[in-house]
Formats: sequence, structure tokens, C-alpha cells
Amino acid sequence: MVSRPATVAVLEIKPATTEIGLSVVGRVRPADLVQLTSLNAGQVIQLLADNGDRVQAGAALAVIRATVEQAQTQANAARERAARAEAVEARQSYERTRMLADKGFAAPAALDIARAKLNAAEANLAAATADVQAAAERTREFTIRAPMDGTVLLRPIDNGQVVAAGETLFEVGSDAGTEIWAEVDETYADDLQPGMPARAALSGSDSVFGARLSEVSPRVDASTGGRQIRLVPDTTTTLPPGRSVDVTVVLSQRPNAIVIPRKAVIDATAGPKVYVVDNEGVVRVREVAILRWPSVNAIVEKGLKAGDRIVLDPSSVRNAQRVRPVPAGGQ
Repeated sequence: MVSRPATVAVLEIKPATTEIGLSVVGRVRPADLVQLTSLNAGQVIQLLADNGDRVQAGAALAVIRATVEQAQTQANAARERAARAEAVEARQSYERTRMLADKGFAAPAALDIARAKLNAAEANLAAATADVQAAAERTREFTIRAPMDGTVLLRPIDNGQVVAAGETLFEVGSDAGTEIWAEVDETYADDLQPGMPARAALSGSDSVFGARLSEVSPRVDASTGGRQIRLVPDTTTTLPPGRSVDVTVVLSQRPNAIVIPRKAVIDATAGPKVYVVDNEGVVRVREVAILRWPSVNAIVEKGLKAGDRIVLDPSSVRNAQRVRPVPAGGQ
């Protein structure tokens, strides 16, 4: 008794135009992002902005306690008042001496001495004024202000907290639009060029919008082996900063390409092969060349042609086995 050949699902090769793309997950961030830090250590005594707040350039966001600096400013102001009084007194003395010298009642040497005292008093006043301005400027450093119109994206501090110099107090994103930042494996980053189109969708959303690759960083992150890319969305829709985005950068369109499921490939890394069913219904192993690209399906560069029938589940057959091929999904 002759057994009936096993039924095997096959895929008939039909070349078609195929898109070569690279899919990554990126994040939305403002075009300008500034991290605000304090130049001085101290305690936060006033918080004037919170996450999500809209702020204007120059607006106060927080105040750090500056007791010593304020006392120094007051002391400098007192010294300035004293220097100003001395300068007024020196000018009055000089004017009296000049009047007496003009009438011949004061010697020229006395006038020279009065002039020297006036010059010294005015120089002391200028120095005291400069000290006041410097102290006031230093005190203003303890008020953290918004560098631009934008939105507070991060406020990792609380009222009453003691912060160190250089510690991040706020992260402010500008109103100058948004970008999408993503990281691409260095193996594939060399094939990316600014200007390439892309498709994007907020994670969890079916709404797709266009984008364009604007920058490919030349720097490789040693810890991840990736290079950063930036994309500019072609949409007026507001994209919330920090939101993850599914992005596919379109590198090219390949006409008459042969695309097969990766599960149909045997030894994909060492020596790619597929099982092809010939006209007599016999399984034959065939070597193929696969494009080294992280696409969902395998793009075959050599080894297959239109009309070939490949076995979709190579584990279900063996070479030279006679089978009954049926189209995938058929009976």
C-alpha cells in the first residue's frame, strides 16, 4: 500500500515592490530643552512652578535661601553710603579750597591736597558701588528663573529641600516645536541620511503621521553601541514631551523584491537555505542570500525566482521528501 504524500503549506514567490525601512522606538522632546541648576548650595525656601506649568522667560521658578549673601549685600550698601558721604565732604572741601586759592587766601599746595582727597574719595565710592552691584548680582543667583517661554517638564525638588550646587532643579522645554529622539544600532546607522522620510505613531495609537530625519549623530554611545537620531514631525498636532513613538525610517523602495517569512529560512545565520517544492512535488533544499537588515520578513537577494514554492514550516519536511503542496491557508 502506497502512503499518501503529506500535505505541506507553501508560499508561491511573487516579486513585488518592497520598502526597506528601519523601525525604532523614540521619544518626543522639545526642540530646546534646558536643565536649570543652582550655582550655589542652599535650602529651597520658595517653589513658584510645578510640573506642566507654562512659564515665561525671566519668570521666577524657585528661591534658594541666601542669608549670608543678603547680609553681605546690606554691609556693602552701608559701605557705599559711607563712601558717598565722604565723597560729598571731599568735594565740598575741594570747592572751598579752590575759592580761597582763587582769591589768594590758600596756597596752591593746599588746593592740590584737596583735589587728591576728592579723587581718592570718588574712587572709593566707585569701588563701593561696584561691590554693591556684585553682591546684588550674586544674591540674584539664588532666584532660579526661566530661560525662555516654555513648559516645566521636570521638577525633582521640594520646598524646604537642601540642594547642592549644580543639582538639577527644573527641566524646561521651549515652545519652539518638538523633535523625536531615538537610538539606532551603529550597524545600521551608517545607512541613514538626513532628509529621509519616516512614518511615526504615538505608542498605543493607530494615528500615523509623517516625519523626516533631521540629524544622525556621529558619536557612538560606548555603553549601548547606538547612535542618536533626530526626526522632525510633519504635523501641527501637539506631541506631549516624553511620550514614546514608534518610528519607521524609509531608506528606499526596492522593485521586484522577493520577501519571505523568516520562519521559512533554515540556518539563517550560518548559511541561509529554504525548502523548495519542485514540479514533481519533491522537496529540494536551496541556498539563498538574505539581505542583512532588521526587517520583519527576510528579503531574498539570490536563490529564488517568481513561481518558486517554498515550504513555510521547514521542520515539517526533509530534503527529497515527496509532498502534496497547498497554498498557505488552503486545504
